[in-house]
Amino acid sequence: MLKDKIPQIAVSGSIAFDKIMDFPGIFSDNIVAGKPNQVHQLNLSLVVDNLKTSFGGTAGNIAYNLSLLKERPIVFGTVGFDFSSYHDWMLKNKLNLEFIKEIKKYPTAAAHIITDKNDNQISAFYPCSPAVNYATQAVEAARRKYSIALAIIAPDNPKMMLQYAEVYRKYNIPFIFDPGQVVQAFSATELTKAIMGAKALIGNDYEMNFISESLGLGIKDLSERVEILIITKGSKGSEIYQGGHKIVVKPAKPANSSDPTGAGDAYRAGLIKGLIKGYNLRACGSLAGTVAVYTVEKYGTQTHNFTIKDLQKRYYKNYKEKINL
Repeated sequence: MLKDKIPQIAVSGSIAFDKIMDFPGIFSDNIVAGKPNQVHQLNLSLVVDNLKTSFGGTAGNIAYNLSLLKERPIVFGTVGFDFSSYHDWMLKNKLNLEFIKEIKKYPTAAAHIITDKNDNQISAFYPCSPAVNYATQAVEAARRKYSIALAIIAPDNPKMMLQYAEVYRKYNIPFIFDPGQVVQAFSATELTKAIMGAKALIGNDYEMNFISESLGLGIKDLSERVEILIITKGSKGSEIYQGGHKIVVKPAKPANSSDPTGAGDAYRAGLIKGLIKGYNLRACGSLAGTVAVYTVEKYGTQTHNFTIKDLQKRYYKNYKEKINL
């Protein structure tokens, strides 16, 4: 029976090959180019320093970091005919791939990400074609075999993200809604529906401001729509709201800042681990920030590694508290 099953974490989102590039300048200097009145006629070519292809996507990155945290999450997502190498990598990291759907007519999703020297990013994302009603069918199938304790809906095809939210509400499965870089694809009505019943809403300050403006709500009012609201602020840490209270979480310090790509996904994995362990929200945010620095220090999204012992030491060094993982 399901009540006898060990509770599982469910991660949905994109599963993609990331092509990561570094631009040695600043985007704004090149976009304006001395002719701000001609920005509408944009024709831009950038020469980049580095190019690295790595395993990525929001679901892939979150799940990978959870595996480093000794979790074996269920991964939901669609992939294409060229998924085999990524499949082997995910299996090596002991992820549950039972409910990933391969669509043989299309290639796996791909993200082309350029980062300038101020850590601003321009991305072009090719999504794998979604399967009709895949999200609902995948969750239904998983529920028959597992008990889902917590789910995250990370950026993917917006229609599938709305499906996940609907089916999680139907079965009272706690979920985190994380619209991320596709937030602008949602109408105000869709955002309202997606957030409804969510345990948590997470986004960076730009994404959260977009949601606030779309819904005509201030951050305080928006935080009252969900149990927990998290605003990530990169190197400035994060803010967590619950029950009208604001918790400011200072950032963990990376040894270097090689590449910020994937840091947000690593943060989410740390947050999920903290919530599953029942930590207070400050500890959840601190753990999330500590996990995030590992990917900042490595070029690529799933190129970093850590042990639980190392993570505990890093956590203590930054926050002067012990954490039991």
